[in-house]
Amino acid sequence: MQSEYNVMNSIASFNRLIENTIVDHWDLDALTDYKGVTYQYKDVARKIEKLHILFEESGVDCGDKIAICGRNSTHWAVAFLATLTYGAIAVPILHEFTPEQVHSIVNHSEAKLLFVGDVVGPTLKAEEMPDVEGIINIQDFSIAVAREEKLTFAREHLNELFGKKYPKNFRREHVQYYIEQNPDELALINYTSGTTGFSKGVMIPYRALWSNMDFAEGVLSHVVKAGDHVVSILPMAHMYGMAFEFLYEFMAGCHIWYLSRVPSPAIIAQAFREVKPVVIIAVPLVIEKIIRKRVFPKLTPNIKVMMKLPIIGSKIKKKICDALYESFGGNLYEIIIGGAAFNYEIESFLREINFPVTVGYGATECAPIITYEDYKTARNGSCGRKVVHMDVKIDSPDPQNVAGEILARGYNVMLGYYKNDAATRDALDADGWYHTGDLGTMDADGFVYIRGRSKNMLLTPNGQNVYPEEIEDKLNSMPYVVESVMVQRNDKFVGLVYPDYAEAEKAGISKEEQLAEIMEQNRVEVNKIIASYAKLQSIELRDEEFEKTPKKSIKRFMYN
Repeated sequence: MQSEYNVMNSIASFNRLIENTIVDHWDLDALTDYKGVTYQYKDVARKIEKLHILFEESGVDCGDKIAICGRNSTHWAVAFLATLTYGAIAVPILHEFTPEQVHSIVNHSEAKLLFVGDVVGPTLKAEEMPDVEGIINIQDFSIAVAREEKLTFAREHLNELFGKKYPKNFRREHVQYYIEQNPDELALINYTSGTTGFSKGVMIPYRALWSNMDFAEGVLSHVVKAGDHVVSILPMAHMYGMAFEFLYEFMAGCHIWYLSRVPSPAIIAQAFREVKPVVIIAVPLVIEKIIRKRVFPKLTPNIKVMMKLPIIGSKIKKKICDALYESFGGNLYEIIIGGAAFNYEIESFLREINFPVTVGYGATECAPIITYEDYKTARNGSCGRKVVHMDVKIDSPDPQNVAGEILARGYNVMLGYYKNDAATRDALDADGWYHTGDLGTMDADGFVYIRGRSKNMLLTPNGQNVYPEEIEDKLNSMPYVVESVMVQRNDKFVGLVYPDYAEAEKAGISKEEQLAEIMEQNRVEVNKIIASYAKLQSIELRDEEFEKTPKKSIKRFMYN
């Protein structure tokens, strides 16, 4: 592909773009810890420069790996930007991973330095990461562990070293960063969340970071302007949050607010009202909870009937939409849903009231975007069409009617899995197509519809394919169902359900008998609207929520 880049000459240096945005937005607010400190772009530049001095003085070379593990925060963002612009390779690690997983990733990636958050740090054991030369606390960039004296010396004399280098203050003209040598150069290694129980190191090149940013700029620059506000909810260590709640907005000169602690629904709602974000990037679970808890209970049977009437119905829908819009801050262009399947009932309702929501599709291996469509032209149940710089096809003899694996190719696609040639060969074919493992169809206009994961597909005794995600989506729309997983036991299908115990208790429904009766009725109703070969034989209630990945996908492998 390198010759193609030379001919097209269209891929800009990503680190040069970081330089430009800092210089161009020097006096604008850049990063804020919600209810905490705010840094302007010039403050970010100074902190990046101090970390560059720390790296240089402690012997970090271009191409060395620097791992970052902690909750979202201003300093997390600074550490990541400093790593890239120094020429090192970033290894963002989800803070929800277990200490054993973090140890394994740090060792596997051969990280030279590790930045840790105040919650993660105390859980880790330095002796389990013998090759790390230093562990740095994200909250104040102090040294937690130093195995090289030069790292301790550099941190203790950092302000002095900075003052000597810039005796007349640090200014715009001093912002000069490492420039990647070619678009295929490795920028970061992102370890997957591991819904199958095995985490792989996805090698993301600079071209993929640029391509994702170029896509976002193309579809959002008409509404996202310098000085606009964004609330960061998703972990930056996941490519979805990194690309579209951090990197694009930072490049656009936005002000990013971090909910640096575990955000409750109340805190998220308060932040939306105060910050008034221009776009919201979310996983389905966040939006579905808001709609189920705050909107659906208010839709009485009378209101539902009136919503269907020609004139009064449109007024009621507008009133519901306006109230919901205000709850998200009142300055919103659209909510972009991704990371997992969006409940069809809730998506249909939001489109019915003309609420600005759309669904995209991607993968860590594509950094992450594959398909998207603006909410004004999106189609219900679809995750959009292929994005700029990407090709998408369905591996099926009849892509419109017969589901096949979704394949993607283009600038967004990874280089491969770090130190895992076998997994790379399984995922990337000789023609450069990335095999997503997702099953889908594509209509005549190029809109993609996801059916489920190929590895999740269940097979009936008579050879029929059953996509559990489709059944679960219908089950999740039934009364008192929070979430569900469909499993196969001895050729029979069983629905595992985590009910809404709180709502049931409010309604005076007993857990033991009445709730079980309701779930049995739910099973009967679901079976009426699905194929006979996919019918649920029983429903089992769970006392606790299903285990989930950081992007809130259920860890299905634990229940099959």
